[in-house]
Amino acid sequence: MDLVFATNNLNKIKEAAQLLPPSIRLRTLQSIGCHEEIPETGASLEENALQKAKFVRERYGYDCFADDTGLMVDALNEAPGVHSARYAGDQRNAEANMEKLLGELGENPCRSARFETVIALILEGETRIFRGVVHGKITMERSGNAGFGYDPIFVPEGYNRTFAALSLEEKNRISHRAKALEQLQNYLGSLRATS
Repeated sequence: MDLVFATNNLNKIKEAAQLLPPSIRLRTLQSIGCHEEIPETGASLEENALQKAKFVRERYGYDCFADDTGLMVDALNEAPGVHSARYAGDQRNAEANMEKLLGELGENPCRSARFETVIALILEGETRIFRGVVHGKITMERSGNAGFGYDPIFVPEGYNRTFAALSLEEKNRISHRAKALEQLQNYLGSLRATS
């Protein structure tokens, strides 16, 4: 089965390729000739994921899925949330985003946060939504060199290292995206079983 992952984030594609079964041929936006910026103007993660998936389906005709991920920090009224990628501006700079978040939290002892990923799948005209959540806390400073985005400042519950200090295999066992992708994989597997 060919499925387009509607993202330009190569790190997300790498994570998905590791998690989805070999029977799914993961296609990129570049491989279908989509080089334009896909709009993300929704007020929620779900709206953004759906908007991106519909864009690819309607313009290019491929079955596809798209995700949107947000970091919700309790002490910041769930910011940056849906604006996580552009928290410090439209340039989508991870370093600037982390700098802004750490600056706004300051010495606040309340560091609890969660990552949420929503995946919207459009397959043969049907739409399905999958959601993954991981709880944790924001560190006082960056730690680790792996991962991307806010990974260097997020410690998942039950761990004492940030996502950026875990190997990709470790992260893929527990991450928000891994949980949503697992639901997607299970759904696709159930379709194969009944066909």
